[in-house]
Amino acid sequence: MSLVNVRLIRLGGVLLAMLISACGADMSAPALQTGAEQTQAYLPLLQDKRVGLVVNQTSRVGQQHLVDLLLENQINVQRIFAPEHGFRGDHDAGAKVASGKDSKTGIELYSIYGKTRKPEAQALSDLDVIVFDIQDVGVRFYTYISSMHYMMEAAAEADIPFVVLDRPNPNGDYMDGPVLDLSFQSFVGMHPIPLVHGMTVGELAQMINAEGWLETDKPVQLEVIPVSGYRRDQVYSLPVKPSPNLPNYVSVRHYPSLGFFEPTVVSIGRGTDFPFQVIGHQHIALSEGEPFHFTPRSIPGAATHPKFEGIEIKGMDLRNKTATGLNLGYLVAWHQAFARQQVPFFTNEGFFDKLAGTDRLRKALAAGATEAQIRATWQQDLEAFARARAPYLLYP
Repeated sequence: MSLVNVRLIRLGGVLLAMLISACGADMSAPALQTGAEQTQAYLPLLQDKRVGLVVNQTSRVGQQHLVDLLLENQINVQRIFAPEHGFRGDHDAGAKVASGKDSKTGIELYSIYGKTRKPEAQALSDLDVIVFDIQDVGVRFYTYISSMHYMMEAAAEADIPFVVLDRPNPNGDYMDGPVLDLSFQSFVGMHPIPLVHGMTVGELAQMINAEGWLETDKPVQLEVIPVSGYRRDQVYSLPVKPSPNLPNYVSVRHYPSLGFFEPTVVSIGRGTDFPFQVIGHQHIALSEGEPFHFTPRSIPGAATHPKFEGIEIKGMDLRNKTATGLNLGYLVAWHQAFARQQVPFFTNEGFFDKLAGTDRLRKALAAGATEAQIRATWQQDLEAFARARAPYLLYP
């Protein structure tokens, strides 16, 4: 399916919505179907091909994993490329993923989150096509899109097609945050996009390819299977948690705001049953509503020796507050609280700058800037990005 065909599909959906609205017809919205659920659109692309998969625990078609579905349809799955958190999604953040064999199917597992981020040419030499099907959360420092980038680059160099089975973005209803300054480029930020970019992985793959962000002499042969019946402003609660510390919709929505706290002395609930839904510290605390206490513990595969392990700390309980956008107020308020006590806030300033994609945010915090003043610094870049991404959008 070409980019032209993808755009025609999108245009058809928009025209249908306009027609329904104009006629006042009482018609139900079409059922949402992920790219992986539209088997008729991609199985023909894989027949009689040696297939490499970039998948994890979110790569499901109903209750069935994509790997099992493909095997049932006699597709030759040659190799599985395992990203951060592993093929089964049971590795802690930052934990290296080992290569090996899948215990259930015997298929080779090739780690792309260990000593290798971009697979060597030999790992693609016996493949005819690569399929990417991973649920993303729409935040620049969430590393699945970095793995997609490197796999696209390897596919381009091997001259083999790259197929993206698209999925909704649970943070796809807005754009916000600083646009990455390429001098702060890293695996947690590879592209000159905002912290919250508002795009699906299929849309982003098209932009990466067409904007020349791959370090290759030619673009990859890209096919995107779009989500059917999807609007970017609709609520999408993930059926499978995308990583060990994003267990529910509330955590996914808070993730862009609370991710900033990772390289600080403050806990965001790693080592609890509600990560990315609380903010706390042992001695300095802010609160929203009733006083709240929690005690982090070591959880294998999710939080090994988290901050304040075994220590009761106090702070904010956000479990019943679904975020509506990027809340910079949390970061500003907590930073100011530590500044007033003259207590260091950051544990790794360099890593904070990589997450932010710039050092301007950290320096603005140090200067005592308000949330409004900080937001003003990235508005022009956001507007420019909105124009740049427009040709690659697939959904109304």
